[in-house]
Amino acid sequence: MKPVSSFNKLLTVFFIFIALLISFRIFYSGSGRFVFLFWNIFLAWIPYILSCYFEFYRKKEKWKQLVLFASWLLFFPNALYIVTDLVHLQDENNMPWWFDAVLVFASSFIGIVMAFISLRKAELYLKTLFGKGLVAASVAGILFLGSFGVYLGRFQRWNSWDVVNDPLALSVDIISKIINPVENYKVWAITVLFTAIYSLIYFFIKILPQAFSEIKNTGQ
Repeated sequence: MKPVSSFNKLLTVFFIFIALLISFRIFYSGSGRFVFLFWNIFLAWIPYILSCYFEFYRKKEKWKQLVLFASWLLFFPNALYIVTDLVHLQDENNMPWWFDAVLVFASSFIGIVMAFISLRKAELYLKTLFGKGLVAASVAGILFLGSFGVYLGRFQRWNSWDVVNDPLALSVDIISKIINPVENYKVWAITVLFTAIYSLIYFFIKILPQAFSEIKNTGQ
């Protein structure tokens, strides 16, 4: 049996911590206002789990690899989306605002961490198939598509499963924004802004091990 990694152990601790915060909030305020975070964290967890199979599927048929990657890409925006739950922060008479800030920040943080761990696994998988330049372009494209997915979820209220439940309406909505970019300039402005911040965070996280190594080597 494969041992549980240190990351997964810490991830479990984080999940328990968030669950305790939500449970305490329900008990203290009598409101289930932030219970939806359970669902959003679960959706963010799906692409992380799917990405764990990239290495294993490298030896399988190409169509199986394609299905796995497409499934991961479909759910990837859910992990980025949870950051936008910060919009739910507001004053509430029976609950301190700072408690909600901690709760939503913790949920957003773990969502973004799972998103970028899964993206890193996808990047390493793509490196086994393509050259360095194409992989870099693919990562940029994935972040752009993921950001567009966040827009569709937050502002248009589409969900990943609408690809199956209502594919026609979803396709029409997406195509209308692509063929009318000027009329939908806010869509693309928001998407580019999301892409920029997600890209900065992702590449910043990637160099953290190097930064820690430099600090260790200098004895600071």
